[in-house]
Formats: sequence, structure tokens, C-alpha cells
Amino acid sequence: MTSTPSLKDQLRTDLTTAMKARDDVTSSTLRMVLAAVSTAEVAGKVARTLSDEEVLEVLGKEAKKRREAATAFADGGRPESAAKEEAEAAVIGRYLPEALSAAEIEAIVAAAVESTGAAAEGMRAMGKVMGVVTPQVKGRADGGVVAAEVKRQLAAG
Repeated sequence: MTSTPSLKDQLRTDLTTAMKARDDVTSSTLRMVLAAVSTAEVAGKVARTLSDEEVLEVLGKEAKKRREAATAFADGGRPESAAKEEAEAAVIGRYLPEALSAAEIEAIVAAAVESTGAAAEGMRAMGKVMGVVTPQVKGRADGGVVAAEVKRQLAAG
């Protein structure tokens, strides 16, 4: 067993700390995240313990839900609800790897287009390029943003 705690253990420890500090936003957010992790563990035919990478996937999905809800609340004229969702997304964001910048995404996509020889094929090569790019950006960039960049580069090529 390694000396570093698993991500799930870290979430539990941080939940305890937040509860002791009476940090309501952090504690409620971490409870929600741990519930989502537990749900993912019992989904499917056999219950299992998620790896740190799988826990990060769950965290990414939860963060995305919060960002989308915040946007919806802001568009709906409910700034207090939007602020709550943004605060929850910020708590979850502490556990996620640093997001890639637009320039980094552009460079990864450009390298993938070059390595697959997709520039000549145009938009037909979208799946081929996404197959190369997705593992490199997983958990660090929104899929929609990456797909838009791939489309942009294939259309320009």
C-alpha cells in the first residue's frame, strides 16, 4: 500500500476538516461528491472501489454539472443560485488537475492532426483525430471545446 492516501480518502478527510471548521459550502459539496462516487461504485453488475482516475472522472462530471447549472441560473435571473453552484464548482475544482489553456489544446490538436495525416482528409478525419486527442486531454479540458478546436483545424487544413 502506498503512503499517499487515495483521492476518495482525501475527500473524506477534507470533509471532516470542513465539518469541524463549520464550512457549510465545502462540507455539503464534498458530501455530494462522495455520494456520486459511491453511486458510481455500485453502478453496474458488481460493486467495486473506484481508482483515483475514475474518481477524477466523477469529479469532472460533477464540476461540469455545477458550471452548467450556474450558467442556467445566471441566464434565468437567479444570481444567488448561480453563485452557490459556482462556489460548489470551485470546491470540486481543488481536486481536479489543472485545466489546459486554449493554446495547449490547440498544440495537442495540431500534433494529432499532423501525426494522423488528417489534414488532407478534412472533416472525415474528425473521429481519428479525436481518438488521439481525447486520452491526452481527459479530465483537463471540456470535450466540446476540444471538438470545436479539432473542427476548426480540420476545416482550415
